[in-house]
Amino acid sequence: MRRVAVIGIGITKFGEHWGKDLRELALEAGIKAIEDAGIEGERLDAGFVGNMAGGSFASQEHLGALLADHMGLNPLPVTRVEAACASGGIALRQAYLSVASGQHDFVVAAGVEKMTDLDTETVTEILAAAGDREWEGFVGATFPSLYALMMRAYMLEHGATEEDFAWVAVKNHKHATKVPYAQFPREITLETVMKSKYIATPIKVFDASPITDGAAVLILAPLDEAYSYTSDPVEIVASGQASDTIALHDREYLTRVKATEIAAQQAYKQANIGPEDIDVAEVHDAFTVGEVLAIEGLGFFKYGEGAKAAREGLTTFGGKVVVNTSGGLKAAGHPVGATGLKQAYEIVTQLRGKAGERQVKDAQYGLTHNVGGSGATAVVHIFRRV
Repeated sequence: MRRVAVIGIGITKFGEHWGKDLRELALEAGIKAIEDAGIEGERLDAGFVGNMAGGSFASQEHLGALLADHMGLNPLPVTRVEAACASGGIALRQAYLSVASGQHDFVVAAGVEKMTDLDTETVTEILAAAGDREWEGFVGATFPSLYALMMRAYMLEHGATEEDFAWVAVKNHKHATKVPYAQFPREITLETVMKSKYIATPIKVFDASPITDGAAVLILAPLDEAYSYTSDPVEIVASGQASDTIALHDREYLTRVKATEIAAQQAYKQANIGPEDIDVAEVHDAFTVGEVLAIEGLGFFKYGEGAKAAREGLTTFGGKVVVNTSGGLKAAGHPVGATGLKQAYEIVTQLRGKAGERQVKDAQYGLTHNVGGSGATAVVHIFRRV
């Protein structure tokens, strides 16, 4: 296996893009990534595009061909990758494996979603297809309700409170104030979270990520060729992926995400490091309980202790590990197919030392954690500054 580096990154502003369609968002991020890499488009060999529901959200399928056409990549093979909210992370993994195996040299990993043209009820129904439609969606179990079950079980098992989870939202919104591409770059108070309406008890409006449009793109290359294009490549040193039952009721645990644990173990073994070596992490906080389950499953905190981490300042600057410097899905936004690539964009920016006011000092290792559905898919990548 060859060593693989990120040589270019690009991202759009996350939010409501009434004047841009799906292809325009992808094109904007793609052009930025190619320019950042200092590479000519004709040097590219292949591409992978993460997208959950282009057909449902934007009435557009066949995204591999669409983006190859509009990004000027024809006749290269460009493949659409779908794994619910983990689509972007899996697209990055496929691009990584393509370069590492020697199949291709210069590969585009992209993620895009256009969600805001539809009303909230319709978007929620489309997203429910990422769960077990027959046993969950058809009886009204949307993702807020599924994560509410996980949050309630965690509270009962570990004695956590709704306020503990609210601190995750407060922390991530504070981080987002320094992020140019964030959908909601403004602080919120604990009171704001606690007084927001319930959408599925105990989950409230401010415990949940928003509906978002956006795209993010990375350019990957063999590490031994990276310095020909950039002075600050970032190496991808590990990629782990695991699956679990798609239906929540079939899981071994409600208070742990087994796919996260297994994917993380794979990644740490590949990178020959442990969770204590990670300086900065982007984790999947579609709901505040998601961040708590992630930081435990990734080994940053013992089971039952993750809920107090945000309250005690352990997951912000100066803490044990800085989590979601982007603001996470909660504040930066969650265009589902693009989220995994946004996470990678943020980690690469951190390891390049170019994150400005949100820079984690002397960051050497970064981690991304992207989840599909309520935990049926998890993908973990580890990056290293070189």
